[in-house]
Amino acid sequence: MRLLALTLGCCLAGTATAQSTGRPRARDLGIVPGVFPAGPLNAITDVAGVRVGQVTIVEGDSVRTGVTAILPHDRNPFFERVPAALHVGNGFGKLLGVTQLTELGELETPILLTCTLCVWRAADAMVDWMLGQPGMQSVQSINPVVGETNDGALNAIRSRPVGAGHVRQALERASSGAVEEGAVGAGTGTVAFGFKGGIGTSSRLLPATLGGYTIGVLVQSNFGGVLQVLGAPVGKELDRYAFRNTRDHDGGDGSIMMVVATDAPLSDRNLRRLAARAIMGLARTGSSASNGSGDYVLAFSTAAGVRRRVAPPGAPAVPPGRQVEDLGNDAMSALFQGVVEATEEAVYNSLLKATTVTSRGRTIEALPLDRLREILAKYHVTNR
Repeated sequence: MRLLALTLGCCLAGTATAQSTGRPRARDLGIVPGVFPAGPLNAITDVAGVRVGQVTIVEGDSVRTGVTAILPHDRNPFFERVPAALHVGNGFGKLLGVTQLTELGELETPILLTCTLCVWRAADAMVDWMLGQPGMQSVQSINPVVGETNDGALNAIRSRPVGAGHVRQALERASSGAVEEGAVGAGTGTVAFGFKGGIGTSSRLLPATLGGYTIGVLVQSNFGGVLQVLGAPVGKELDRYAFRNTRDHDGGDGSIMMVVATDAPLSDRNLRRLAARAIMGLARTGSSASNGSGDYVLAFSTAAGVRRRVAPPGAPAVPPGRQVEDLGNDAMSALFQGVVEATEEAVYNSLLKATTVTSRGRTIEALPLDRLREILAKYHVTNR
């Protein structure tokens, strides 16, 4: 049964991609937040070395979930750890592995995103996969980092359908190319602003005079609020927004995972500052980080000059002292601007690329494109 589910999930991952390609990204509609240009793919994979793999799991009329894996580079992250940091906008979530990440300021595994009740199974599967990598035979401790949002509105979450095979496939199919968006991977069953949410990504390139660095963001959107697009009150115009009915305490609960990658040589301290600015991009879309929302940002740097190397068993020990690059505080402002812009656009892409999904007798509609175009034109907020 598990093999059958895995096969079905993998097949439907391709189907979801084919369906989502017919819907536009934000830039196709003239929605271009900010002042900095995007990278060639306008994705987190514009940061050299970063790879993304996804598996979409669809079973019967009740399972709509998946796994999204983000790998920081093409080597074993346990032996070539990258500096990393966490920022918590609101802590209603089950983000695994972050106490050690925060204490040491480094990431030693890929980052997995999945559904809430699948976190521990996903972590166990990733540990098993990591321990099976070359040179890991004597490793006795590993810190898996797994984030989540609750997709229970569309997914039979109590069945905890994510298995080891799904995680392994997401990790092994990771690539540096274009990233699938919308109702795929960990975004298969998510809901954002009352519409179908999902996976979204974007990037920004800084000009050479500001360092020439790349910032990429990937989000798993599953949160609420009052949707606005470049300031246009889309949620209000569509009559779907938090607190519309003040009697039912609908405050837009939900969650969002935001993963930030950059090739700028940053310490974990400045990565923490960078992660905090992603929340500003989230706020621009209309989120207020409600009480029941888990709003998390994980940020890491891929720069070779800041990696923390650990010797594999049997290899010569790495000297305890090391020289590292460290971009100064005065150079951070452009990166802050870039991550705000990329986060905002990634959220828009997660909504725009998502398709309507029906499960468990409930249909969550995709954001209506015709009405969106009308609203954007009404408020004169795009260049189209």
